[in-house]
Amino acid sequence: MKTVTLTVKNVPELYLECENVNPDAFAGKTADQIAKLGGYQGKEISTLGDYFTIAGEAGATAADTKIIVNGDCTKMKYLGAKMSAGEMVINSTTDMYTGSWMTGGKLLVKGNVHSFCGLAMKGGEFTIEGDAGNYLGAAYRGDWRGMSGGVLRVKGNAGSDVATFMTGGEMIVEGDVDIHIGTHMEGGKIIVKGNANRRVGGQLVKGEIYVFGNINVMMPGFKPTGEVDLQVDGTNAKFTEYIGDLGERHPKRKGETVYGKLFLKQ
Repeated sequence: MKTVTLTVKNVPELYLECENVNPDAFAGKTADQIAKLGGYQGKEISTLGDYFTIAGEAGATAADTKIIVNGDCTKMKYLGAKMSAGEMVINSTTDMYTGSWMTGGKLLVKGNVHSFCGLAMKGGEFTIEGDAGNYLGAAYRGDWRGMSGGVLRVKGNAGSDVATFMTGGEMIVEGDVDIHIGTHMEGGKIIVKGNANRRVGGQLVKGEIYVFGNINVMMPGFKPTGEVDLQVDGTNAKFTEYIGDLGERHPKRKGETVYGKLFLKQ
């Protein structure tokens, strides 16, 4: 695997749209060719070479390419968005749409991410070492297709409206989450190792939500069904199992109603 290292030399005044900073766009290119790739700042098109010092050479394919980004990326959007293979390590906090629409590869952010990151993720591994903002792994505004595959892990806290319209994949938040997590969920798995504020699993149809800490206010549409011993993300514990959201319509399989499930660690 060949490595391309980008080092920020100019922080944009507005926000730089870095849709071309991913292994798919870099594959088969030299450092000089990568420097000529475009990036919008407002209505103006710039090149990556205007903002980054670029060293190294990409592999022949995305899968053979690793990207390391150093410097202040707090005003840079779309980093790692739509990547299908390869690896990226970003040594900074990043702005909106980081890791969104991923279908494969590995993306590591060694900082925080802003709201609307990991949108509609379909595959790959996306790890955030800091905190995440609102709408993590959710659907794009006006859409109804959220995260459907892959693994998204946050080692800090996450904001509100996390995993809205989730249909598949796995999301792990090692800290706390705010309101509206797993809203309209129709599949997949969410694990919260800290506390959840309220409105957990509103309009949940299918899928599983695990909460290790406390839920500030439990949704009224969830019914306890018993206790279960489970291993969740490497932890063995006893959980209270709930089915819900009972206010939603649920499909039937072999004559039995299929419910989403919420597990609260005892």
